[in-house]
Amino acid sequence: MARYTGPSTKIARKFGEPIFGPDKSFERKNFPPGQHGLARKRKKLSEYGVQLKEKQKVRYTYGLLERQFRNLYEKAAKMKGKTGENLLMLLESRLDNIVYRMGIAPTRAAARQLVSHRHIVLNGGVNNIPSTLVKPGDIVGVRERSKSLEVVQDSLAARANKYSWLEWDSNTLSGKFLNLPERTEIPETINEQLIVELYSK
Repeated sequence: MARYTGPSTKIARKFGEPIFGPDKSFERKNFPPGQHGLARKRKKLSEYGVQLKEKQKVRYTYGLLERQFRNLYEKAAKMKGKTGENLLMLLESRLDNIVYRMGIAPTRAAARQLVSHRHIVLNGGVNNIPSTLVKPGDIVGVRERSKSLEVVQDSLAARANKYSWLEWDSNTLSGKFLNLPERTEIPETINEQLIVELYSK
């Protein structure tokens, strides 16, 4: 299973925001990494550089490698509507992202691990593929024998965010994916138009 396993705070510092979730190390050093990160005056990025940086930020935020991201973009381009918004909707409908949004896992990386270790069920059956695209009306929940897992219990206890496109049942530890979210409902600060411009070249 291919995924990024390097230092997360270093990447977050590169983009100037905690894209992997709350990070005490990032809060202490909120400036670019490297020996001269705080003092060096960085050269102004070119138009291509700005577009590439935005694409890389979204890739790291959702935990995708380049080929996965490109495939998803091509799928979004074939859909009706704006390609950038379609891309974000597809990213949001990935199973690992929905597990994270429902509060079952504290981060997307933890959600991905829960899915791949067979702790998550989709429509009553175990699903261990994090990239599965969940459809509106599908039910995502915690496997019966995994409900007592400490990481799941701790994450649900700290659950705060409630999203209008998700419905959660705390009794069964399962939720329903009601509909694809509107662009305005997605909280991440992403300029998807830059990604479209980059891939359109």
